[in-house]
Amino acid sequence: MVGGPVIDAHALIGTIGLMSGTSLDGIDLAFLKTDGESQVQRGASMTIAYPDAQRRRLREFLDQVKATPGDLPGGMDSIERDLTLAHVEAVKAFLQRENIKRESVELLGFHGQTVLHRPECGQTLQLGDAELLARETGINVIYDFRSEDMRGGGQGAPLVPLYHAALVESQGKSDVVCVVNLGGIANLTWIAPNTPPIAFDIAPCNGLLDDWVARHTGASMDIDGRLAQQGRTDETALASMLSHPFLSKPPPKSLDRLDFTDESLAGLSPADGAATIIAFVAEALAHATTHLPAPPNVWVLCGGGRRNPVLRAALSSRLSGKSITAEEWGWSGDHIEAEAFAWLAVRSTRGLPLTLPSTTGVSNPMCGGRCVTVRNH
Repeated sequence: MVGGPVIDAHALIGTIGLMSGTSLDGIDLAFLKTDGESQVQRGASMTIAYPDAQRRRLREFLDQVKATPGDLPGGMDSIERDLTLAHVEAVKAFLQRENIKRESVELLGFHGQTVLHRPECGQTLQLGDAELLARETGINVIYDFRSEDMRGGGQGAPLVPLYHAALVESQGKSDVVCVVNLGGIANLTWIAPNTPPIAFDIAPCNGLLDDWVARHTGASMDIDGRLAQQGRTDETALASMLSHPFLSKPPPKSLDRLDFTDESLAGLSPADGAATIIAFVAEALAHATTHLPAPPNVWVLCGGGRRNPVLRAALSSRLSGKSITAEEWGWSGDHIEAEAFAWLAVRSTRGLPLTLPSTTGVSNPMCGGRCVTVRNH
């Protein structure tokens, strides 16, 4: 960590994690008391959706970033300020709703909104003004979790795996577990006893499906997989999508939200396109198991995709072992990433690693994060 307070190694620190994922659906918040290691007391959590206009603005900005490689489009400062103020209001609403006293929160773990992630070029960009967030909330902010890892030769993603491993360890589980985040991008964490976790991005997931549905129906997502359920997988389109070189690339590896397109689906009906995307995610995850040292006994599904029964059925048909939701495992599937950034914030203040060679490809276990300290906090 760069700057900031020194945290007692034995103290449990009240922290709020903030996460806005690649699905662009809103802000997740979670309160933890933790030492940044095995002690985790999970508290309240909530999600505040982005207004439709803000979500459209973010999506348009992502399209502009993709269209202007190497040169960020104009208007970013305004978008960043609005997004940060949305986080400010989210924190205030969370404290009020859950009756959490501001004085009991020592840190905010602020991920920001990823709009660019090109590790092969050493580029990653998360929108969010940490100084503004700290000033408006009066709480110390830990941010910029990815840069140190990338300077150390890592992918800068995924960042949640060590928290996954800590949760599994704290539960005393002896299974070989694979935690799958079915968010805008699908990624996994493979966890086995006495072994460093292995993690990597798998393929686009809700991001690709949401974009397809929005463009063809005007809806923001395929609720309960109803559109996909009406369609049929187009095998030619599926084969084309599965030929993408990223899928055969060995880990560590990570994706930008816009690395994949839906060009292969051109000419398909909305329902057939949705069904084909579902089949693609399932096949990509099945293929990802070839990169694992041993097959998992248990698959724990997190993220918004776990609520899509068509996707869950497709995954169950392609995966060996038991497939369950995060809630069935005793976790919060919607808020585990927000929890993770609270936990990572405490680790950052203690100078503990946030990433490992087995999770991002970084040369050595790597600390990270930067701090904005509120005066007279």
